[in-house]
Amino acid sequence: MQVPLLDLKLQYQSFKAELLPLLESICESQAFILGPQVTALEAAVAKYSDCEFGIGVSSGTDALLLALMGLDVGPGDEVITSPYTFFATGGTIARAGARPVYLDIEPSTYNLSPVAVQRFVEESCEVRDGVLVNRATGGRIRALMPVHLYGQCADMKPLLEIAKRHGLAVIEDAAQAIGSEYAGARAGSFGAVGCFSFFPSKNLGAFGDAGLCTARDPELAEKLRVLRVHGGKPKYYHSMIGGNFRIDELQAAVLNVKLKHLDGWTEGRQRNAAIYRELFERAGLASTVTLPYEMPNSRHIYNQFVIRAPERDRLKTHLAEAGVGTEIYYPVPLHLQQCFAYLGMKSGDCPESERAARETLALPVYGELTRGQLEHVVDSIARFYRAG
Repeated sequence: MQVPLLDLKLQYQSFKAELLPLLESICESQAFILGPQVTALEAAVAKYSDCEFGIGVSSGTDALLLALMGLDVGPGDEVITSPYTFFATGGTIARAGARPVYLDIEPSTYNLSPVAVQRFVEESCEVRDGVLVNRATGGRIRALMPVHLYGQCADMKPLLEIAKRHGLAVIEDAAQAIGSEYAGARAGSFGAVGCFSFFPSKNLGAFGDAGLCTARDPELAEKLRVLRVHGGKPKYYHSMIGGNFRIDELQAAVLNVKLKHLDGWTEGRQRNAAIYRELFERAGLASTVTLPYEMPNSRHIYNQFVIRAPERDRLKTHLAEAGVGTEIYYPVPLHLQQCFAYLGMKSGDCPESERAARETLALPVYGELTRGQLEHVVDSIARFYRAG
């Protein structure tokens, strides 16, 4: 039996008939940039995420970069974030000219630890002229960038309290978390800017790269709109230096169709996550494999189903031989990546992030999987541990 990590072909069949005539109409119109499909998508995703404004952009990476630019984060500034995340989180901070401050994660959720943030503020920072400053570098701590990893929101209440006390902007990396909830609020609605990715493998995926920023403040939203077109308004008149961060009309059309199905697909992932829990318990693996933790009063959308597993690398090889697709997110935390060596961080500085990098493995969880396929995954894992 083959169980790929992700197979979008079946999902495509469910909306193909609705999508193809729409794509043909766009091709006939030959209007591809910032048209009515983009406007509709921006409004729909903003509403879905409990926000007033949506700004469609070219990728989740560009959403993060645009947010930093919109908040005037640059040289001399520092941004607190997690090292256990996709590269774009830290990479965009560096590209903006700022310095990433990597702090450790909570071992249960894999999200940025509020305790680690508070400890850093108390032990490594001081207030100078009303601004929080990193004593070691002299950099201004300007923003907090929590990541809602694997489809579950970070513990936002204490993080927002820290940000408010110290005047920090909050940028949510919600690339994996559209529709996830924390204390009744949606990802993307907590901070100054929420940043989403519509990479094809996401729960809501385009047919290529695409992303979106959400915002509540009308002035900031307008600034983001202007910055995404090289900072020009009106056309050819530039009060700011921006970039080319526009979302394509074709991608917006794909996403408008798929957004109608998103809650159903999320329910399928949640159902499969529940089946996994039942099957792991029945197989006697509950004390061997650590399953994903769901925070109380939250909505986990299971962008990934990530386990902690002894002998993770050998297990991954075994599952591949059994026809099961898996992925390691993320084998090298950002603070240990070669390109960030200039930060002077070393192994042991973020022990929980480093442990997660050694132990975690993502299993297939998309809604089109059958129970038989899920049983094959768990049976294959059980065979591996029985064999020793």
